[in-house]
Amino acid sequence: MASTLATAPRARSLPEGARAPRPFVKWAGGKGRLLPQLTPMLPPGVHLMRHVEPFVGGGAFFFARRPERALLADVNPALIRSYEAIRDDVEGVIGALDVLAAGHRAGDEEQSKAHFYRQRERYNTDEEGRTAAQHAALFVYLNKTCFNGLHRVNRRGAFNVPFGRYANPTICDAPALRAASRALGQATLKTQPFEALVAAARPGDFVYFDPPYEPVSETASFTSYARQGFQRADQAALRDVFADLDRRGCKLMLSNSDVPFIRDLYARWRIDTVAAARAINCNARRRGKVSEVVVRNY
Repeated sequence: MASTLATAPRARSLPEGARAPRPFVKWAGGKGRLLPQLTPMLPPGVHLMRHVEPFVGGGAFFFARRPERALLADVNPALIRSYEAIRDDVEGVIGALDVLAAGHRAGDEEQSKAHFYRQRERYNTDEEGRTAAQHAALFVYLNKTCFNGLHRVNRRGAFNVPFGRYANPTICDAPALRAASRALGQATLKTQPFEALVAAARPGDFVYFDPPYEPVSETASFTSYARQGFQRADQAALRDVFADLDRRGCKLMLSNSDVPFIRDLYARWRIDTVAAARAINCNARRRGKVSEVVVRNY
């Protein structure tokens, strides 16, 4: 399928002296390092389109683009609640994060570790009376201090990632949080599955799909970011949504693993490859460049 690439899509301008927004959490599969490869693949006129992401995760693509209009969604309710709090009450989040950061002391690993597990237990069990800002602060604190910045829950929906050993993690980056809040000011946020796009997307929307990736091996899956995993049946259902939105006139881009199953699912559309850094692996020797596919309908 022929395509004309958008070489210089325009982002919303920043106020004078303002900091450029970026993700406020680390997220498995985050697209920060891939942006130089993904940006030239955007469709012509994308700056005029509503930006839609049904798997927003850390939001690297959204924050880099700073679109005027956006619909950001995820099946993870804790993540979307944190986005909402940072959009609507960023100073409350900063204040609550400052309190949490005070208990995480550089150079005192045992004290920091004990503090982490107390807050993890609180996050999982003590929700009554917690404000939206306090919830978001706990979410960000655990993300910044847990192992590899993973978000994983068990079958009961409890966050269960262990303590991460960081010398001096930046827990409360107030300027970055304020920048994220500004970028989110006009965004619509939804806790919903990707299937809801069939009703929510409109002709002319730009939709970027960044689902949990199809595993490249039996032990490579990191799909338990919510209570439900993401199985092959879900990948096939996502392809069906992609096809439906294609017929309705949306501009679509999708990232996934470069494996035969995914290539077969999307064989009717344009498929390109990008080289991605594998950032999350317990064995540092297995971190490196891997091939990913980018599927487009333009």
